Amino acid sequence: MLTGTFHIAFATTDLKRIKAFYGKLLGCPEGRSSDNWVDYNFFGHQLTIQEVPKLIKTSRIYNPKSPASPSGVPSEHWGIVLSMMEWKRLRDKLKKVGVPFLIEPRVVMKGQVGEQRSLFIEDPDGHAIEFKAFEDPGALFAKE
Repeated sequence: MLTGTFHIAFATTDLKRIKAFYGKLLGCPEGRSSDNWVDYNFFGHQLTIQEVPKLIKTSRIYNPKSPASPSGVPSEHWGIVLSMMEWKRLRDKLKKVGVPFLIEPRVVMKGQVGEQRSLFIEDPDGHAIEFKAFEDPGALFAKE
């Protein structure tokens, strides 16, 4: 089995705004950075965010009733699996400071293998981020 730390890189048009979101709101520790990029420790994984003059997006409009997304989940998203305690703490913080949910906190796959809590928010550039937690952490990759 391969193991490692996940790395994702994406662009922003406003590094100051992105730093306020990931650094201040979510509390991710800042790593290396320069005037036009920043690394964050996102729950033990590396985010690299680079400032660019213009974002080019394709089909980034989220519509939960779209036939392209019958589950209501944005097909383009990334996220993190937290402990249930961390998930509830983050959910409560986001509610308290008034962060709008792209998808409200909910139980997904109730009563099935893989039952989980999930919520989605967007960063300032419209990247959909899922935060999830399992009552049984061993169910993350369970099939039955």
